[in-house]
Amino acid sequence: MANIKPLSEELQKIACEELNEVPSRIPEDLAALRQWLQLQPHLKVRDDDQFLVQFLRGCKYSLEKAKEKIDLFYSLKSRYPEMFNTTDVKEEEFRKFHRLGCFQILPKPLHETGPRIAFIRYNYSTKDYNIEDLTKLIVAMVELSIIHDPYICINGMVYIVDIGSASPSHFLQITPNYCKKSVSFIEKSMPLRIKSLYFINNSTAAQQAFRILIPLFSEKLQKRIRFIGHNLEELYSEIPIKYLPKEYGGELPSLESITAEYEKTWDENHTFFQENAQYGTDETLRRGKPLDIDGLFGVGGSFRKINVD
Repeated sequence: MANIKPLSEELQKIACEELNEVPSRIPEDLAALRQWLQLQPHLKVRDDDQFLVQFLRGCKYSLEKAKEKIDLFYSLKSRYPEMFNTTDVKEEEFRKFHRLGCFQILPKPLHETGPRIAFIRYNYSTKDYNIEDLTKLIVAMVELSIIHDPYICINGMVYIVDIGSASPSHFLQITPNYCKKSVSFIEKSMPLRIKSLYFINNSTAAQQAFRILIPLFSEKLQKRIRFIGHNLEELYSEIPIKYLPKEYGGELPSLESITAEYEKTWDENHTFFQENAQYGTDETLRRGKPLDIDGLFGVGGSFRKINVD
């Protein structure tokens, strides 16, 4: 029997209907994935049932896609640890950045049992921090959530990006190279469904700047991107105020208080992140040619698939 957290009846129904999950077959699927991992000398990964089942769910139980996603997940973590591999959540600089409230996952899922909603804000000084610090925070929080939060595990996330909080100096940090790496990690390697991506409080110039990023996303996700100006009524029509924080006219607590409450989550899970230091890839041990991570990105941000045996 697989050692995974039980789902509510409603979430289990969604997992079966939308993710092709067959509860009785999970042990067999996990065994097949674990057997493949044992034959990959270059991969050292977290291999508990709860972690691996999320990659199966994130790939709708396609074993080949799960293999590729796991390989890419750890390959990118090893190649770009400054962005994707947090190992010390007790570090004071990490905590100071978190307290700025640049990223937070809201406590109430959409429509009570749907996807989680997360806010991204650029309210950090570019003199002290950069876009990679924000990315590292997002990845750490989402990585923890895909294991512990059943709503994220099954229904994914809705992201709301407050462009109005970004200054010209923030835009200068969002380089094409950064975009290729971050989009590839978040969309291609994380076992997570991105249900919607809203850009709010955007000026015309800011909207044009962020539209440059859109071709980097998959065609499926491009259709889920929405630009909303300063009139948030359009947002409310899709995400009612009962699911939004106080700063945005919502009925939930403020992002400041939600951020403060999350501090104890870091404390409770610091060993999880310490363990991240032992996981990754060793390209010298990969069967066949070593993986050229930089060469994975094609012209215009297109992504070349990893070959997995």
